[in-house]
Amino acid sequence: MRPSTRSALERSAELTRSNQLVEAVAIAEAAMNRATDDELPEIRQWLNDHTDDFVGEV
Repeated sequence: MRPSTRSALERSAELTRSNQLVEAVAIAEAAMNRATDDELPEIRQWLNDHTDDFVGEV
């Protein structure tokens, strides 16, 4: 996965933990929309592996 995509997902997780859900979804959605077909499985796996990043406490 490209570093910019990973960074966007990490930022989305930060925003989610801060209850800024609209902005978090917008950032993650934009990153996924720019992803290539080859990147989508890797993004899916990253999201599965980092679920705690989204639901953890600030």
